[in-house]
Amino acid sequence: MKYLVMVQGTQADYDAMKGRASADSPAWNEDDVQAMYAFMQRVNDDLTTSGEMVDAQGLAAPARTRFVTAGEDGRPVITDNPYGETEVLLAGYWVLDCDSLDRVTAIAARIAQCPVPAGSPDYPVVIRPIMDSADDM
Repeated sequence: MKYLVMVQGTQADYDAMKGRASADSPAWNEDDVQAMYAFMQRVNDDLTTSGEMVDAQGLAAPARTRFVTAGEDGRPVITDNPYGETEVLLAGYWVLDCDSLDRVTAIAARIAQCPVPAGSPDYPVVIRPIMDSADDM
């Protein structure tokens, strides 16, 4: 079965990774950032070797987000940067093809061990099965 495994963050977290601390997230230094990237690369390499990796991507900062909805007149309504600094949202994801929920849970538990500076927020790693058909609802 395929699973979407998601990590979360806020704009403040992205700012912190660029060295700008806030009340919600301590500033990261270059060693912190490189440790995170190295950890994620090892996870990705292992998942590729095991044949479970389908796709994985980190997402740009929330400030670069755009919402497009339909207005009352049918024209698009575009909202840039709709998130507050502390609103938690999707920061990156993996699409994995795993034999069981137990296996993908073990992978998520490993991802949850990603190194971060002391005092950083602790977000859950979210697992969602990907539907193959309407029967999977």
